[in-house]
Amino acid sequence: MSGPEVVRVAAPTERRNPSSYDLDLLPTRDVLRLINDADQTVPGAVAAVLDAVGACVDLAVDALRAGRRVHYFGAGTSGRVGVIDAAELPPTFGTPVDWFCPHLAGGRDAMWGAVEDAEDDIAGGALEARTCVQPGDLVVGLAASGRTPYVLSALRAARALGARTALVAADPDAAARDEVDLFIGLDTGPEVVTGSTRMKAASAQKLVLHAFSTTVMVRLGRVYSNLMIDLSATNAKLRGRLISILMEATGCPEADCTRALTGADGDLKTALVSLVSGAAVTEARAALARSHQQVREAIALLA
Repeated sequence: MSGPEVVRVAAPTERRNPSSYDLDLLPTRDVLRLINDADQTVPGAVAAVLDAVGACVDLAVDALRAGRRVHYFGAGTSGRVGVIDAAELPPTFGTPVDWFCPHLAGGRDAMWGAVEDAEDDIAGGALEARTCVQPGDLVVGLAASGRTPYVLSALRAARALGARTALVAADPDAAARDEVDLFIGLDTGPEVVTGSTRMKAASAQKLVLHAFSTTVMVRLGRVYSNLMIDLSATNAKLRGRLISILMEATGCPEADCTRALTGADGDLKTALVSLVSGAAVTEARAALARSHQQVREAIALLA
């Protein structure tokens, strides 16, 4: 009887890093320095793909404005990075919980530990895409090697459904680059520990996703200046932050900001437009509705 399938991956992340050949012989401080030196190359790898990330932002903004969604599909560390990014958006930017939908090979159990053969589940990736993805959605695949079967099958199924697709990989020459609408190929090179893509490859994916999703929120008007104006105030600290943000944005005293926030039923954006423009709360709310929740446009409408 034949054994389980064996695949040898030729991605850059599987190559040996010459600088760490003697890793197991080094003193602790030198191991840490070597890892830190390698980590410092990650931002440069991300900087090289900013144009592609920007194009991905535009696809996401178009999808969300049309009432569609953004999906992340990944396995192992890549999938967990997607889950973390998606989970942080509703409390930070007040987004609907289904705007960004993470899909992790192996399901919830895979968030806390390895699920055997989950990344090779071709049928599972395709089925999940067919179950959740709609035409006009944006589906972002996360695969350090650029070849993860679960991810690629989900992308193929999503594209067949009429969704736009993107792939984030730590292999600039991944064969799947021609199967998606947008390819983001990160040149992070060999890992300090050969094949351990939880290191540089995952760090690069995290930087890409945080830049991507944050920029989407900026483009959708959920940031004013550099302030979070749609955050969900779910605890005492965040309720205090609402007042602080309003004071920073308007230059008004705390008492005025508290009063405006109360009059706006806790809606920071409405209180902000009202204070800056001098308009009544009802007028501020109407201007925001006319400007698709863009604060600067709403203020201009009331000028």
